[in-house]
Amino acid sequence: MTEDNQKPLYFTPDPKIGFTAERREDGGMNLIFTDITHETLGHWHKFAEEHLIGSDRLVRNLYDLRKVERLSDEAIQMAIELNNDPSTRNIRLAAVVANDAVRSAMQKIFDNTPGGGVRMGIFEDREEAEAWLNRPIEQMV
Repeated sequence: MTEDNQKPLYFTPDPKIGFTAERREDGGMNLIFTDITHETLGHWHKFAEEHLIGSDRLVRNLYDLRKVERLSDEAIQMAIELNNDPSTRNIRLAAVVANDAVRSAMQKIFDNTPGGGVRMGIFEDREEAEAWLNRPIEQMV
């Protein structure tokens, strides 16, 4: 995908929030989280909703959560809500985690996302996550 036909990235860096976002070469996004405060969650939720609008093709998103020690119940519920939006059927999401607490929280999100929502994989290694994101869609089922 060339830059000319990529969907805009509606992200403005803000040192008060605990994540950054950048467009991937394949048109998806890389999000790197450093914390999951209430303020960060609010900013992320709005950001994610804006990107679901008009979602009409497969996108590959990578969430790097290796600097996050735990996900709050609020974070889990927000992710479940967003992952169950019908627009997420076009999203393949790889989450990279560094500990069992975040892995368990991500598994809870995955378990509460019915088959029609986002396709998600949980990894400890970014290279494995990238390899999974690049697999053909037929191998995801």
